[in-house]
Amino acid sequence: MSIKKLGPDNKLLERWHDAQIVLFGGSAGSFKILFRIIKDLPEKLGKTVILIIHRKKNFFSEIEKLFAENSRMYMREIEDKDILKTNTMYIAPANYHTLIEDGGYFSLDVSEPVWYSKPSIDVTFESAAEVYGNKCAAILLSGANQDGAGGMLKLRESGALTIAQEPADAEMPEMPRSAINLGAADYILTQDEIFKLLLS
Repeated sequence: MSIKKLGPDNKLLERWHDAQIVLFGGSAGSFKILFRIIKDLPEKLGKTVILIIHRKKNFFSEIEKLFAENSRMYMREIEDKDILKTNTMYIAPANYHTLIEDGGYFSLDVSEPVWYSKPSIDVTFESAAEVYGNKCAAILLSGANQDGAGGMLKLRESGALTIAQEPADAEMPEMPRSAINLGAADYILTQDEIFKLLLS
């Protein structure tokens, strides 16, 4: 399957509407686009949304509070054994890896960082591929390392819809470019094209 730029593509829209789980992975340079996403997504999206964002180890962050105060969808930080619920947005906590388990619940893992990151986007993407496969859509945004590329490839191989932000459109292009170079992305979209899809 070749990588496509977004045009009038009914197949893309069909796969987006069929997805039950939506995963967003981001690191350096992804805050602005993620903030816009959480503000714009409707309260009754009909999907479960999961955000995996790199944050500095042991660095207190107000990001969860800021996102929750501006989200139209109910939002919470993931706790161990939380059940995945529709029309809920979850954010992976700092200093843990977040896995999705068979049975539709989260588990938190304290093993070593992956790509110097905990939470690791790869870890969550790979677990989602194993449990939900083609029921997933995953979008990999700006970032300064290769985390997320391998996990996105697993998702694509499982039948999930995989989208990388256009590197030229990203503040830090390394993360989406790594996914594209690995052949992990079905589509390469700019920020505006991503928003157009999410609100379609």
